[in-house]
Amino acid sequence: MKIAETVTFGGSGLDRAAHLRNQPEAIAALAARSDARCFAIWRGKLLMHRDGAQGLVWLPMDHPLFAEAMEPPVFLGLDEHGPRFASDVSRFRPTGVDEEALKRFFDPNEYGVPGLPDAQRFAEMRGAMMELSPRDAELAATGKAILEWHRSHGFCARCGAASEVINAGWQRSCASCGGQHFPRTDPVVIMLITSGNSVLLGRSPGWPEGMYSLLAGFVEPGETLEAAVRREVLEETQVKVGAVRYLASQPWAFPNSLMFGCEGIAESTEITLDPVELEHALWMTREEVADSFSGANKSVKPARAGSIAHFLLRNWLADRLD
Repeated sequence: MKIAETVTFGGSGLDRAAHLRNQPEAIAALAARSDARCFAIWRGKLLMHRDGAQGLVWLPMDHPLFAEAMEPPVFLGLDEHGPRFASDVSRFRPTGVDEEALKRFFDPNEYGVPGLPDAQRFAEMRGAMMELSPRDAELAATGKAILEWHRSHGFCARCGAASEVINAGWQRSCASCGGQHFPRTDPVVIMLITSGNSVLLGRSPGWPEGMYSLLAGFVEPGETLEAAVRREVLEETQVKVGAVRYLASQPWAFPNSLMFGCEGIAESTEITLDPVELEHALWMTREEVADSFSGANKSVKPARAGSIAHFLLRNWLADRLD
């Protein structure tokens, strides 16, 4: 797919400077530079401009907010503006936190930081990802994914002892047993399954009302992408899939997946739902999907803008999958 890397989070050519990660003195020197900046994540939300300026809020490394950091900042790389880092400040306590909303699929609440402009607020990346430049999108996806990994992998998987952050945030080491642990990325297939002029869409329980998307599922150990596409579609809908081809990928930091977008040709069309996985599934024609995207069909809402599902469907409508 010629335009594959134009998908949101698709990559911006960031210099990750991975050769510096195992050089603590070099990383410390980068963090001490006057042009070094860090963005903050609080309980999965990113500190962003919410006043039309758009993008991540980049703070000096010595900003008081980073006193609330859980662990040392992660070095993300170098760009034309200088060294870039990310820090988890989940110990910070905003006022009026809605704990129940934080547990939902999407929490629209935003939270400010004392001392910062009111328009700089912690917000859900799902709702603001289209406001990020390609560079900020890559940095946000990278920082969010690796910091979420640190939050859930603070103890050694071999012996259970607490592990420590090394290599500028890109590794955890266990002093007790010597175990070395690296950031985890889970492969997921997301499928544009077509039958003639129609595409297969589904919705999961708990999604926003009326929202439908492409079917998706995790790749199992020992399984190819093509086999995962056929298995997932069959398990969820009993639709049989024949030919499968890869189209594009998207880092999806919710919390740490890599989405492999594929096209599959259906060999059957009758749908039998797995009610555990899906609330509903249906076939929609190009014309019906176009009406959904335009808002003419208000009963079916398209996948969220910025997601690879939205990207694949829009390019299927425009006949730009090659």
